[in-house]
Amino acid sequence: MSTPIPTLTSEQQDQLQRLAPTVDRDQAIWLSGYFAGLAGAGTAPAALPADDGAAAATAAPAAPAARRLTVLYGTDTGNSREVAGQVAAAATAQGVPAEVADMADYKTRLLKDEQDLVVIAATHGEGDPPPSAIGFFEFLAGRKAPKLPDVRFAVLALGDSTYEHYCSAGKQLDARLEELGASRLADRVDCDVDYEDDAEAWIADVVARLVPDEPPAGAAAAVPAGGAPSVDGAASSNGAVAHGKKHPFAAPLLENVVLTGRGSSKETRHVELSLEGSGLTYEPGDALGVVPQNDPQLVEALLDRLALSGDATVPTKQGDRPLREALTHAYEITAGTPRFIEQWATLSGAGELEALRDGDAKARFDYLHEHHVLDIVERFPVPGLDAAQLLAGLRPLQPRLYSIASSLAAAPDEAHLTVSTVRFELHGRPRTGVASGHLARIGDAEDLDVPVYVQANEHFRLPADDVPIIMVGAGTGVAPYRAFLQEREARGAEGRNWLVFGERNFRSDFLYQVEWQQLLKDGVLTRLDPAFSRDATPKTYVQDRLRQAGRDVWAWLEDGARIYVCGDATNMAPDVDATLAEIVAEHGGKGEDDAREYLSALKREHRYLLDVY
Repeated sequence: MSTPIPTLTSEQQDQLQRLAPTVDRDQAIWLSGYFAGLAGAGTAPAALPADDGAAAATAAPAAPAARRLTVLYGTDTGNSREVAGQVAAAATAQGVPAEVADMADYKTRLLKDEQDLVVIAATHGEGDPPPSAIGFFEFLAGRKAPKLPDVRFAVLALGDSTYEHYCSAGKQLDARLEELGASRLADRVDCDVDYEDDAEAWIADVVARLVPDEPPAGAAAAVPAGGAPSVDGAASSNGAVAHGKKHPFAAPLLENVVLTGRGSSKETRHVELSLEGSGLTYEPGDALGVVPQNDPQLVEALLDRLALSGDATVPTKQGDRPLREALTHAYEITAGTPRFIEQWATLSGAGELEALRDGDAKARFDYLHEHHVLDIVERFPVPGLDAAQLLAGLRPLQPRLYSIASSLAAAPDEAHLTVSTVRFELHGRPRTGVASGHLARIGDAEDLDVPVYVQANEHFRLPADDVPIIMVGAGTGVAPYRAFLQEREARGAEGRNWLVFGERNFRSDFLYQVEWQQLLKDGVLTRLDPAFSRDATPKTYVQDRLRQAGRDVWAWLEDGARIYVCGDATNMAPDVDATLAEIVAEHGGKGEDDAREYLSALKREHRYLLDVY
């Protein structure tokens, strides 16, 4: 039986309508958990004290001896921010004062005065901290970091076990806080991409350790198992379920066309999805989470190789479903993981897999880079396998994030994506990326929906309308800049706009060429510097265009410009960073150290922003 939606009084509705537009995402997450905790206790909320706009505030009065809790997060995709909100909500429901802070905005001078510090740290790429958190990591690792003998701490590390340096950022913080003399409140927990269950258990453990032996009178009861809910999937004011990661919106496919021309060495698509009726909104710079499906041919190949029936019913978190459907929609079946190595080593008894399971991370990483799930089960057969044994080694299928390539001001109720289809051959068999391959397979199919949600990217936003911007992007890294320029054109922004775009060939890979030319003609785009690496000898990349225009880059920066970098994190972003340091040194008359400090200052001031992957 469904639970009736409680009716708010007119006064409550007025209060809610006044409050809702004033809170940001972190505050919304905290509030949802706060009221959930109160509901679980069956108590009415105590009056909240006035606040200066911090991401979270204290709730019911805590005992005078209660220690102050700061929940600090460094995020790449938003998961750390969500978990931080859940920690604060769970602690607040227990009467423990809690504040939430983003590492990007945290005042490091406050660190020496902290009491209890809970840190949620994501790992970016090959073991690096999220770009927005680099400044905090550098401070903590440097000589200016204070001794912390009076601080208790706990670290939750988020990562992806398919990478060699799994959860490295969290491990670095955990070790460094201990080096600085802080005492461990709880052991670090390292979470894979399906982090929710491990995070919930860790939150419950940490909050239990934070609560005084005798909680203050009137303190809320414990948050139920599962922790405080996030705004994802919370009921909206009209009772409908809000769409988010846990409840994606089935977006009708409007358009799916290949942008690259004949003879291109790659396939890049422009995908348009309808958000009409979803209630989803976004800002330029945000990402769209796409929930993909596995390749049906791969599903059948796996079933055939393992002699399993696709019609057999198996339990999943979404309920019982046929194995074929589960492998299509619920599990990662392309890339192998350490979890799968461990499971298959146990099932097969293969010495090679046992050595990988018990060996170093680099050896596992290298092996998994060259062997997918299908390759492993073919090489090390397990007779008599049942479906449950297979699923025990697989992790849940994860959404993929794509920078949104449109502005709601120009395309109301729509979200556009720029997607490069990943195609390659491995062991004589063609392979495709999970999400990009799915979008390529569906082409322009009619009556097809794609489950999506919006992932906010607070660290890649447009500045005030009069501020000049330099946008550096290679390949699909140009996507958010299409959104930026659409937004600035719609707002009549006066700030100058400079795009530095890189791809392989002018004739086949000049993504959105006609649009850029029209924006130049209309005066929206002030300057366009393309670099086509395969058309020139030696090869020319975006960093080369920046170097060639170094005097102008320096002038724009000195005039207050923001510079954005979007695209490849392994090569392009570091090369651009090195080139910017050269430009600052040469045209700003600075030494190498001062040039580096200049760029660091730009990052601290949110004038040098990265969205790299």
